[in-house]
Amino acid sequence: MTDPMFPADLQVLLLDADGNLFPSEEPAFVASADVTNRFLASLGVNVSYTAEQLLKTTTGKNFRTTAVDLAIAHGVAVEPASHPGADAGSGRPALTATVLDDWVTEEKKVVSEYLGQVLSPDPAVVEPLRRLAPRYQFAAVSSSALSRLDECFRATDLDELIPAPRRYSAEDSLPRPTSKPDPAVYRYAAEQLGLVPQQCLAIEDSVPGAQSAVAAGIPTVGNITFVRPEERDARRRELLDAGVTTVISSWDELATTLLAQPAASS
Repeated sequence: MTDPMFPADLQVLLLDADGNLFPSEEPAFVASADVTNRFLASLGVNVSYTAEQLLKTTTGKNFRTTAVDLAIAHGVAVEPASHPGADAGSGRPALTATVLDDWVTEEKKVVSEYLGQVLSPDPAVVEPLRRLAPRYQFAAVSSSALSRLDECFRATDLDELIPAPRRYSAEDSLPRPTSKPDPAVYRYAAEQLGLVPQQCLAIEDSVPGAQSAVAAGIPTVGNITFVRPEERDARRRELLDAGVTTVISSWDELATTLLAQPAASS
């Protein structure tokens, strides 16, 4: 019998990328922290964030969303402003769409180059996916920019398993850039693949990512493969609270479980 935690007509695995397919979260925040602090300084905000602080508070969000959230948190007016004049007298420049786009481009460049240098293939990810590939399609569904995904997939030897046409970015693929937990990127991916949500299974490591997939109506598995050991119990609870059907501790566990299920009818 098919495990009720998985769709009976499963056709495609929708895979989050950062922190899920490769341990990119920590090195990404090392590179991103420098850009984030330069961005805030350019707006007159005299506050610096460490990579660890950003990792704990913004995992699952892309830089565009993080930048706007931090600007608002530090009293910077964001245009188009919902409350015109709210920042009057602060002496700080407003965050315009053009300025934000420039910093998003800078962060993409810096982080992508860094990840391309520090990531490497992981047999514990690549081999289970190769076992699953004859039965299921793969697609990447991420908040990160496509240029960042390209560097990561090249460095981790996942290019052939998840080629560029099956990579969907909340930053680059949608008419309006957004970020998880907005479900737009998951809905878009399913539409582009010509599938309904119940033919898909999302694999997510972060709470915003799980919330995004669940809100799109897609059955979702939590993955704590790359979560720090001391944080695993808490993350497991948080993912279950976000609506995942189960939580796995390795890609091998997922492959073994799925391959034990009857194949979906084509």
